[in-house]
Amino acid sequence: MTAIKHPAIDHAPLSFECELPDPPEKVWRALTVPEILAAWMMPNNIMPEIGKRFAFATPDTPIECEVLDAEPGKRLRYSWRERPAAGEANGSAGFDSTVTFTLARTPSGGTLLRIIHGDFAVAQPAVAMRGSAGCGISLAASGYPLAANAPRMMLRAA
Repeated sequence: MTAIKHPAIDHAPLSFECELPDPPEKVWRALTVPEILAAWMMPNNIMPEIGKRFAFATPDTPIECEVLDAEPGKRLRYSWRERPAAGEANGSAGFDSTVTFTLARTPSGGTLLRIIHGDFAVAQPAVAMRGSAGCGISLAASGYPLAANAPRMMLRAA
């Protein structure tokens, strides 16, 4: 059986913080109204309710998500599951991660927006058998079984 090598993953979260002149209510709409979110990110069918599943439509394959936390005007957190496009696997199983948006009103009435994209893990592909019976497992450099998504960051104008 041949072991599949996974690229090294930096498990450190990506963190961004910015102060916006718009109030948290308006920023919340930009994060949770599908048409507005699509204007600056990607087409989607988000519903900001805990447990709701949605997807971002990409040219290759959808990014599957699930709302993990939603406190209107304050916090939005969802899972992010990205898989390689069909026929493009190249030994990669894709990645899972979480994205968290935290909004806080500033003294001037604007919004302090914090974005953290973290909890990266390589997704486990289905086990493929060669020849007779057998199985295998891949371990990250940390020694933990690999399980889930690191993003392809897409910067778009707001």
